[in-house]
Amino acid sequence: MRINLLCATCVSLFVCLAAARCADSPTGRDALLKNSPVKFDKIVFIKRITYTSSHYYTEYVDSKWTPGGSLCVLDLKTGKVAELVSELKNGVFGRFDLSFDAKRIIFDFKADPQEGYRIYEIDIDPVKGVRTGKLRQITFPPANEKQLQKLYRANARYHHGTDDMHPCYLPDGGVCFISTRCQYGILCDSPDNFSTTVLYRMGADGRNMTRLSNSSVSEASPAVLPDGRIMYTRWEYVDKGSVSAKCLWSVRADGSGSAEIYGNNIEHPNTMIFGRPIPDRPSHYVFLGVPHCCPQNGIGTVVRIDMNKNIRTTEPMTYITPYVKPQKWGGFIFTEPGGKTRRGPGFGPLFRDPYPLSDKLFLVAHKPKGPPWNDPKAYGLYLLDEGGKVTEIRQDPQISCWQPVPLRPRTKPPVLPSTLDPELAAKNLAVCTVTDIYHGMENVKRGTIKYIRIIEQAPRPWATRRRWPGDCYDQQHACVTKDTHLGLKVQHGVVPVEDDGSANFVVPAMKNIYFQALDANYMSVQTERTYVNYMAGERRSCIGCHETPKDAATAVARGTVKAMKRPPSVPGPQPGETSGGRALDYAADVQPVLDKHCVKCHGGKEPKAKLDLTGKLTAMFSVSYESLLPRRRGGVGRRRFVLVGPTIGENHPKSGNVRYLPPWSLGSHTSVLVAMHSKGKVKLKDPKQAAHATRLAKEHKKINLKPEELLKITNWVDTNCQYYGAYWGRKNLRHKQHPNFRPVPTFQQAASMTCPIPEDQR
Repeated sequence: MRINLLCATCVSLFVCLAAARCADSPTGRDALLKNSPVKFDKIVFIKRITYTSSHYYTEYVDSKWTPGGSLCVLDLKTGKVAELVSELKNGVFGRFDLSFDAKRIIFDFKADPQEGYRIYEIDIDPVKGVRTGKLRQITFPPANEKQLQKLYRANARYHHGTDDMHPCYLPDGGVCFISTRCQYGILCDSPDNFSTTVLYRMGADGRNMTRLSNSSVSEASPAVLPDGRIMYTRWEYVDKGSVSAKCLWSVRADGSGSAEIYGNNIEHPNTMIFGRPIPDRPSHYVFLGVPHCCPQNGIGTVVRIDMNKNIRTTEPMTYITPYVKPQKWGGFIFTEPGGKTRRGPGFGPLFRDPYPLSDKLFLVAHKPKGPPWNDPKAYGLYLLDEGGKVTEIRQDPQISCWQPVPLRPRTKPPVLPSTLDPELAAKNLAVCTVTDIYHGMENVKRGTIKYIRIIEQAPRPWATRRRWPGDCYDQQHACVTKDTHLGLKVQHGVVPVEDDGSANFVVPAMKNIYFQALDANYMSVQTERTYVNYMAGERRSCIGCHETPKDAATAVARGTVKAMKRPPSVPGPQPGETSGGRALDYAADVQPVLDKHCVKCHGGKEPKAKLDLTGKLTAMFSVSYESLLPRRRGGVGRRRFVLVGPTIGENHPKSGNVRYLPPWSLGSHTSVLVAMHSKGKVKLKDPKQAAHATRLAKEHKKINLKPEELLKITNWVDTNCQYYGAYWGRKNLRHKQHPNFRPVPTFQQAASMTCPIPEDQR
């Protein structure tokens, strides 16, 4: 990792400057007026008592209710501060954005502890820095807000209905923001206290509200890039550590073109938030690196990234404030003068809201060394330079100050034309073209890949909230697995891959879709460990596996690949299936194969090899499932599973577990269970495992699984060993007599975001 090393002189200067806690700093204001590469004489900022939330994404959920503050303008020449919305003095201000012509400010505000954040707007004179019009409320609670509160949030920490936050102006006149209106719960939150936020857009008047994304866990801080795209923070985990990938993504203003910018396989910092483009430096950005929680409220260290470097490494990152680094899970590591380090929740210097004036100078909210991280009034406005030196601009002795933004017009980015196909959109479909699936798939011989399996990670809707005890397992509120993934997987079918490596097919819109590259036996060679949201009507292409934005299609133009010479494939069934779309349910898929071929020996009072493969129900799963997936803690390679092969535990470990895994690293091609029944089709790389599989194959030579039976096993292994095929139903054995106990789901029920039975029957 490339960082700026902070010398002892800079640290000493930093400490001296940070110790000056006066309400106003003429020296800092003069330095800003003199040294800023862009000229302005006023700063818009927010006064707010410091949040006290438990996680970076729960400021609107569990931060202590401490009203007070305002949206303000600081005059750098006089030092005077003007409050712009004095009528909102009894609530809490979140974040704001300044219009491109600097004549409007849009912001989110929470008026009461029993209400959610809503979005408001005012007019402002960019020269005088005074408000020129009435306060306008842009978003309002949905019509069913009271019903949502009653139905889903009673006795929960997130007790109100919905929140609209982090507004940002779009070049086309609309507004992007994040909201809980998607009604999803955080996958790793077993008490169901926390709620997911995803991207929305709306017109300037709040009408025509449209969801732009569908993430299972929270998104945050949208900002418009110079090319017209929206950059934002997306938290995700698909078969990787559950707290590790809060990274920077982009999307067009119509929701199409979702793409990673940076951080999807970077372990540290595990949260990259408040990203902004650096002026006049294409592909250069700044963000705030923060820990996940314990305790934490979106504060941390300032990091600059250069996307001209290898984005699959830490090489693009330069720590502007290397003397403070977030730890993997929570808290910080502070480097003091002389090189001494100290770990803790936050008595050292901390930062938030970096706003780049250039690639060497930033406005920031900053807390000097000394006060704790959650001190109500410790954060002020500062100028930060490339060497990590801070100069105070404004420090209010009564309340913290946040999000400094120059009050000046800025160039409006272009309006990107929408290319959504209305006919395709009417079917709620999108089209994906893979030009060469072998691109980036090292050590895979051409001709190996025959199919692509289409998988969805389904968000967990509020409608799954349980009001009965016992169903929580491994932080899953609605349990789906034992020690593997936390979010439900639903299968949409397979599509063919041409002999040139191309594929052209339809996918469902507004789903979290990822792919598996399959060989001729429908066994996974490579699994995508992220997802794409396709907008209805979108047509997009990818090159292959593990691509970056710089990659170009190899040897072929998009119009000449074989798959483009025919209509898009519709995902279809695998052998033995009646349709492409199906629930991935262990009891319905795998257990019947075990019952037919295995339980005669591996059952009864003394099962052979002490391996019980009967379907007898356990407290949360079944005997066979727990026999095949013994309890574990650790990531890939931490423990060798005698039969199944390596699986990924998204909670084991939570941090890390995001590194790139080459082909053949996971799934059926690493499984002794599969190899022993594959009749030589699977060659295990590990010599000990290969020898074990050979021995077991000889012992089980009389057992001949049909191809469709073996596929049930390989499909289960390839999708990380899911047990339940849906979020719905009561799961704990104590509810065995309940009519909704462990129902076998249909595909429609598995993929549904609404409860398949009446609420009073759940």
